[in-house]
Amino acid sequence: MTKNQPILPASTNPSDFVIATIGSHSALQILKGAKDEGLKSLAICKKGSERAYESYGVADEIIFVDEWSDWNEQLEEELIKRNAIVIPHGSFIAYMGHDRVSKMQVMYYGTKEILKWESDRTLERQWLEKAGLQLPRVFENPADIDKPVIVKFHGAGGGFGYFIAKTPEQFQEVKDRKYPKENDFAIQEYIVGVPIYAHFFQSPITGELEIMSFDKRYESNADSIGRIRAEDQLAANIHTSYTIVGNIPVVIRESMLQEFFEMGENVVKVSRELCGKGLFGPFCLECIVTRKLEIFCFEISARIVAGTNPYIEGSPYTALKYDVPMSTGRRIARDIKQAIEQGRLEEILG
Repeated sequence: MTKNQPILPASTNPSDFVIATIGSHSALQILKGAKDEGLKSLAICKKGSERAYESYGVADEIIFVDEWSDWNEQLEEELIKRNAIVIPHGSFIAYMGHDRVSKMQVMYYGTKEILKWESDRTLERQWLEKAGLQLPRVFENPADIDKPVIVKFHGAGGGFGYFIAKTPEQFQEVKDRKYPKENDFAIQEYIVGVPIYAHFFQSPITGELEIMSFDKRYESNADSIGRIRAEDQLAANIHTSYTIVGNIPVVIRESMLQEFFEMGENVVKVSRELCGKGLFGPFCLECIVTRKLEIFCFEISARIVAGTNPYIEGSPYTALKYDVPMSTGRRIARDIKQAIEQGRLEEILG
């Protein structure tokens, strides 16, 4: 037994376990999905942020912390007593950090090791390239910019701070004026096309890869700037920003599904060569589709994404496969429930 490996309960009764997550991001559907599958649910909330979880009744229990830094051994002991299985999401990873996640003793759904490959741009690119995905060109040196690029700062929450540049001079002007102290950034070729975010689920229990849904992000002010005349934008010195404020459901052309399935399967296959159990559970390939229907993948999220939130009652794709409304949150709960009942809990824990 390694230091960070949890002791697994022997029970094969799902009612002896509780699904837990931090109250943010996609917690509403995770907790509702647990209840839909007959499992107990628990939200860990920062004081003052509990209103939604109380109002919608998705949490059987709420545990409060003053700050996320209060996540400590005492809190973990409380979760371990309840046989809690923690579900990570985007805010969870942002608040906790990869190092703290890797040291958690409480049961954790997913592969912790994959977070290293997701969070390191160089490793992430190696992973996606090895999987055969088409990626935008990356500029290591701003002086090499010779076409439109998008500049992304590491850890920029929800697209905050992203900007477009088309020359080295324009890059430097915007960076010096708005982000003079930020030096951890990536410069990617700006692909003209439609952003499409593909939501997958890889089950260790069934061995099947599923496409759950698709979305596009509603970004401010990128999605509102078109209402302002070009000359007024220039006069007002308005610069496009990409802060995400919401998610819009998308149904893609049916003929494109084959390629998305193959992309997801290749990413999972390569992940198993990279670390431990590889990638499983929910994940998202963040893509741009061009006018020629070429799919460029610019990022992977190795966990549930907020773009699944429009589908709490299921998507057109899950409606084809399931006879009940199947959100990604409920799919996670069903995977856990089946693992418990079959005595295979260890297979779905990181």
